[in-house]
Amino acid sequence: MENLAAYFVTIEDPRAINKRHNLLDILIIAICAVVGGADTWEDIGLYARSKEVWFKKYLELPSGIPSHDTIARVFSLINPDEFGKRFLSWVRTIKEIGGREVIAIDGKTSNHSYDWRNGKGPLHMVSAWATSNRVVLGQVKVADKSNEITAIPELLALLDLKGSIVTIDAMGTQKSIAEEIVKRESDYILCLKGNHETFKNEVEEYFNWGEKERYKNIVHDYYETIEKDHGRIEKRQYWSISDIDWFQDKSEWIGLKSISMVKATRKVNGTTSVEKRYYISSLDADASLIGSSIRQHWGIENSLHWVLDIVFREDECRIRKDHAPENIALMRHMALNLLKNDTSLKRGLRGKRLKAGWDNDYLAKILFNS
Repeated sequence: MENLAAYFVTIEDPRAINKRHNLLDILIIAICAVVGGADTWEDIGLYARSKEVWFKKYLELPSGIPSHDTIARVFSLINPDEFGKRFLSWVRTIKEIGGREVIAIDGKTSNHSYDWRNGKGPLHMVSAWATSNRVVLGQVKVADKSNEITAIPELLALLDLKGSIVTIDAMGTQKSIAEEIVKRESDYILCLKGNHETFKNEVEEYFNWGEKERYKNIVHDYYETIEKDHGRIEKRQYWSISDIDWFQDKSEWIGLKSISMVKATRKVNGTTSVEKRYYISSLDADASLIGSSIRQHWGIENSLHWVLDIVFREDECRIRKDHAPENIALMRHMALNLLKNDTSLKRGLRGKRLKAGWDNDYLAKILFNS
């Protein structure tokens, strides 16, 4: 417990009065409860009372177990930026991220976290996901009346990106973001869509011409994969080209070295569909590396967003007051990292949460091995 507590003990207590319960005790109780299956403040309070004997072995609890109202009030007051910085420091102790790690940057909305009465829309967070190590590296809230374009640079500034490959969907395809990634000694793969319509159309026309010519006299790299599953056949083809001197604004995109096209051909029950996507990158024209990095980015939907909604019921969460939505989202990320870090139980995350709620020894193993 000391290893986990060490990173949060210095968080400034936001309470001016009514400090009957230690801030660190409240933080540890909440983290354990979310790991063990609690999704609401009421769940966290019930969990804490049910585990009171166990918590007394590790925490001070000068006034016993805090009520769920007290826990909710404290998390509505805690500075999320400070909490997030402690989270980043802690993440580095449970996983060593280095080498050619693909770091996927993507946003997610908690649809029921809105508070229209007080003029607050739903919480939208941009997260960084280490695709190989399968941990959340950090997150930043998208400010009200803003978008991911402003939040992504804030998130990048928090992370150690050296040597990594950063993948971002079309919203993050911005010259300033590309420059920031290169400045941090990493590479980027950015998706081209309608927000850069002229650039996207030029790249699309170039690849259309290349296909007609069967890429004769065009220096390129090619890679493909074929997947078959339950009557579905999906062929993915990747072309990467480094001959992009024809692009007039190339110099404005710092580090730009290649363009790529992904062509996905799906056959399901006799019906065929074709989809093409286009990307720019600071990597050389290596279709295998770029293609596998793009595939890993797509995995953030199943590995992070789907898990948060299905296993942690994030999309149903109605926690709305002040800083509470952002802080509870961060605790879900902490719980997710702790559970994924455990390899002793060969069960899915839902099963691990259940066992952590039932079995104190297993909960201790998750926490103390972190």
